Amino acid sequence: MADVKKIATRESYGNALKDLAEEFPNLVVLDADLAGATKTGIFKKAYPDRHIDCGIAESNMMGIAAGLSLSGKIPFASSFAMFAAGRAFEQVRNSIGYPHLNVKIGATHAGLTVGEDGASHQCNEDIALMRTIPGMVVMCPSDDIEAKACVRAALEHVGPVYIRFGRAAVPVINDNPDYKFEIGKGQIVREGKDVTIVATGIMVDSAIQAAEKLAADGIDAEVINICTIKPLDKDIIVNSAKKTGKVVTVEEHSVIGGLGSAVCDCLSEKLPTPVKKIGMQDVFGESGSAGALVAKYGLDAEGVYKSVKAFL
Repeated sequence: MADVKKIATRESYGNALKDLAEEFPNLVVLDADLAGATKTGIFKKAYPDRHIDCGIAESNMMGIAAGLSLSGKIPFASSFAMFAAGRAFEQVRNSIGYPHLNVKIGATHAGLTVGEDGASHQCNEDIALMRTIPGMVVMCPSDDIEAKACVRAALEHVGPVYIRFGRAAVPVINDNPDYKFEIGKGQIVREGKDVTIVATGIMVDSAIQAAEKLAADGIDAEVINICTIKPLDKDIIVNSAKKTGKVVTVEEHSVIGGLGSAVCDCLSEKLPTPVKKIGMQDVFGESGSAGALVAKYGLDAEGVYKSVKAFL
């Protein structure tokens, strides 16, 4: 893995905003005094007149974004996931979601891999919160390529969008000519017949590596990358579940209300199937390096491998 290119999806976010600015002249970027961390500073350097620092006032920032959208702009409101989804939830719900405005939320530093910032900043609840807002599209890209595709898709989509980005550098896994991103569509990244592993975000890499470990034990795992958690690609999940008969979900998020819950909702309605949910098990995170935390909470390849084996 040492030779695999790695980049944090928050970096991808900043680069995508800059790269798409000329094509989308109505694009404006808002930040809550975190442009260096969220990487919207990349956009700010190239287009200073289209970047607004709203200060440490995320709730107010969402209101400003709502107003800008009503004036014909396409605003990206940016902050850490804990503040964008958590602190500003009421404004996102009432000022953006309820009137179904064309506002995009770029939430960085999501999940456990915020690392040393600790439990107060490790947002493992944001997907659950955003899924509950009617009409909100929720995306969680797995790597640099998918993150940039999400930003473009959000700009082309009319309506509110929440995109979840990470702090830590992660491997590029979608660098193949057949890759194509579409809102609401999942992708089979590894064919298999014994168990389905449905993963989102940076956990897709863990799932792929775990599947290779399972293969050494004679277990053929199918791995599905679900970037768009809402709307969910129910067909790809149901069809795979029909083939394998067992499903495991993997997410860097609470097992309550996130990808696992969305998959269970789908299967309980369409095709009742045994499901194992791997993620944060109703606990807060803690301070530590990203790698150590992912391993401790069983979200690395080894942890996923062991959980799938035990489930089977």
